Amino acid sequence: MSGYDGFRVERDTERGVAAITLDVPGKLNRVSMNARDELRAVFEELDRDEAIRFVVLAGAGGAFTAGGDIPGFLERSAWAVSRLADNVAAPERCTKPVIAALQGYCFGVGLELALACDFRVAADDLQLAFPEVTIGMIPGSGGTQRLARLVGLGRAKDIVMRGRRVAAEESLALGLVTEVVPAEELEATVARLVGELSRHSPLALAMAKRVLNQAYEGPLSQGLVLEGLAYGMLQRTHDFREGVESFAEKRKPEFRGE
Repeated sequence: MSGYDGFRVERDTERGVAAITLDVPGKLNRVSMNARDELRAVFEELDRDEAIRFVVLAGAGGAFTAGGDIPGFLERSAWAVSRLADNVAAPERCTKPVIAALQGYCFGVGLELALACDFRVAADDLQLAFPEVTIGMIPGSGGTQRLARLVGLGRAKDIVMRGRRVAAEESLALGLVTEVVPAEELEATVARLVGELSRHSPLALAMAKRVLNQAYEGPLSQGLVLEGLAYGMLQRTHDFREGVESFAEKRKPEFRGE
């Protein structure tokens, strides 16, 4: 998997991990309009790859990304830019756990991509921001909606409408990231998280992700029905029976994803 516009993809099938690294030297890993399309396709391909269980999204050179290719917005039609959220939602649609490893700048579409991931692990030098208002625009790839759902309407307005930067510790306090570590420990921390998740049933992780994501979409009564249906489906799987039996026998479970 090579030849992408501004990022690279590496697959470690032994660990079941795919790493997507934003990498545009000299441009703080800007995400082009073409890269948005390509990232969507890559996430969909990795979702189909049975050798991959986890996806890690990171940036090269000490930064995640300073945002999108701003002149590129003027090269697309109003209809096209109104649908940008479809591509950026690819990590959320992926049935596998997606971890964002964040450091340095995480601005604009970078923050929108991060918010679409399941876990956000941050280096202590992280700065998050939606600076779009400074150029007469708003976050348009899901940023306003996911941010408000995560931190509440008032805090979302404070971040978006002021275009202000949010440092790592505040990001942690707001619930925007799940953990903050020294920059030199970021990679190892992500690896530990992957190791922890790899001990769980792939089916249970996929189902948990799907049910939790739906919590944003409808009323409590609908969510409870969906949760119950998912619970019933998992109850009939090999992995659940193996989990119960291994617990009773005080041994490590051997999940098969079926």
